[in-house]
Amino acid sequence: MTSTLAEPGTARRWGILAASTAAQAATAVMIHGAAFLIPVLHEREGLSLARAGLVAAAPTLGVVLALIAWGLLTDRRGERLVLISGLALTVVLGGVAALSRDLVLLSLALFLAGAAAASTSSASGRVVVGWFPANRRGLAMGIRQMAQPVGVGIAAITMAVVADRSGVHTALWVPSAASALALLLVVVVVLDPPRPQRDVATSANPYAPDDYLARIHGVSVLLVVPQFVVWTFALVWLVDDRGWSPAAAGSLVALAQVAGALGRIAAGQLSDVVGSRLRPLRWVAVAAAVLMAALGGAAGRDWAVAVPLLVLATVVTVADNGLAFTAVAERAGPFWSGRALGAQNTAQFAAASAVPPLAGLSIASFGYPGTFALVALFPIVAVTLVPVTGERVPR
Repeated sequence: MTSTLAEPGTARRWGILAASTAAQAATAVMIHGAAFLIPVLHEREGLSLARAGLVAAAPTLGVVLALIAWGLLTDRRGERLVLISGLALTVVLGGVAALSRDLVLLSLALFLAGAAAASTSSASGRVVVGWFPANRRGLAMGIRQMAQPVGVGIAAITMAVVADRSGVHTALWVPSAASALALLLVVVVVLDPPRPQRDVATSANPYAPDDYLARIHGVSVLLVVPQFVVWTFALVWLVDDRGWSPAAAGSLVALAQVAGALGRIAAGQLSDVVGSRLRPLRWVAVAAAVLMAALGGAAGRDWAVAVPLLVLATVVTVADNGLAFTAVAERAGPFWSGRALGAQNTAQFAAASAVPPLAGLSIASFGYPGTFALVALFPIVAVTLVPVTGERVPR
């Protein structure tokens, strides 16, 4: 179907981008914020670390199970409906979690809130791709991809502090409030982008003719490994192996996250300039391999340059997300991109959940330097899988 709404001007497009980014950031607070409740759940609520970890993992599990379903609904009913309904459910379920006093009910509410929060993943990406022309789409998607690190940063600053001062249940009002503000912004600003008439060409299964999309999914899964190794263990490495104070290490990690968010914008802008999403994606994979290998070597020799290399690795290992996301949406088209983006994120979330325990085992066996160097193998394999020759540059 074709949208009957008039095409918005430039200012409205950027407003839609801002609202979509806010929606993604707000749901990132819900999905990732529970992890910052673990200390209080463990020390004050009496939960073991394993049980506290299960509570914190509940929203992520909900996301993994709901992503493709939300993508299908986006394909069928449009982005605005999915964003509004998903954010509204996130607000309600976040409130249920905040009001619950039973551990089982709390975990169930967080699981369902995570499933509701998954709605913004495909819908916010599709609405950006739909309203921005190809020569500005990489930049726009890079801005939208800032939402995850921004959301994680908001959760770290707010939920951890509120939980420490007022308890877990009070802290859970933070993601509900953030989602409510994002919901209001979406209702006021977001419009569904126009779609072409459905025909054989536009509605054909994009997975059927070749392995182009499957290879991008595979590349993204491989590049998740160095990203989450750095995200998960940077602070611990600085404190345990480098002798930093937790405050100093936390400040550096936060600064690196901000730099990583800006790096996503730069990668998106570069893809617009060169007219390709996949060539920069391959460059990012090469850089990630080089940096992780160099970090492993420098850390093993206790060189001071290891810390700057860690910061660079933090920036580079997150730069691929927007590039792959945009490439998937452009190839899948308006009637399949919701499901394709859902599959993309499902694979990434599943891989990300496996990285911390497996990397922990590797660190126990080979130490931080050996693990950093070992992780360089994953982007090396990714370089060989990037389907650059199959890319059709949109015009």
